Amino acid sequence: MSMLTPPGMGGKYRITGDTYPRMRRPRRRRRIVLAASAAVVVLGAAGWGTLQLVDVFSGDGGKQTTAGKQTDCKPAPRATAAPAAALPKPAQITVNVYNATPRGGLAKTTADELKKRGFTIGKVGNAPAAYDKKVPGSGLLLGAPGATKGAFPVLGTQLKGATTRTDTRGTADIDLIIGTAFKNLDPKATADAALTALTKPAPAPAGKC
Repeated sequence: MSMLTPPGMGGKYRITGDTYPRMRRPRRRRRIVLAASAAVVVLGAAGWGTLQLVDVFSGDGGKQTTAGKQTDCKPAPRATAAPAAALPKPAQITVNVYNATPRGGLAKTTADELKKRGFTIGKVGNAPAAYDKKVPGSGLLLGAPGATKGAFPVLGTQLKGATTRTDTRGTADIDLIIGTAFKNLDPKATADAALTALTKPAPAPAGKC
């Protein structure tokens, strides 16, 4: 074997001049490198998938995406009922019933029905000259300015379409002056429903994101 023969060549190759045989890199190292790269890719994909599953099952509903941006959305507070205005009960309202129509007996029959519905009845008779045959609608509620937020709304549930007007009286009683378009008080069931809706507190609006 020549001294110029590379080790392990078994004398098969002989180096002459300046030409050398090409030595190949062992294939085993290449396989190891490829296997390691593939393992890194698989582990990375598995980790990303695990994070996605955690997000799905953790129910991260507090964040909503809009146009690719995340915004925090806090749950709305429970809707609570707004306090109702302090309205008087029918028994606390004294009603004077006056008839401003040419038809007789309306003041008494109307007063009797209001009494059955819980109102306190004051004076009953014909309307004063200033209003006699001068109330075109179903009726007119007349009282002190304070009645606009108390007695008027409550008595108004009994006669739909009645108008209101204030005067300078210093008492808490109110007048129901029956107008020419009057036929009857509203049915009791309808009036009771209107009275309940008037005194029932309205729920506060729920919050929005």
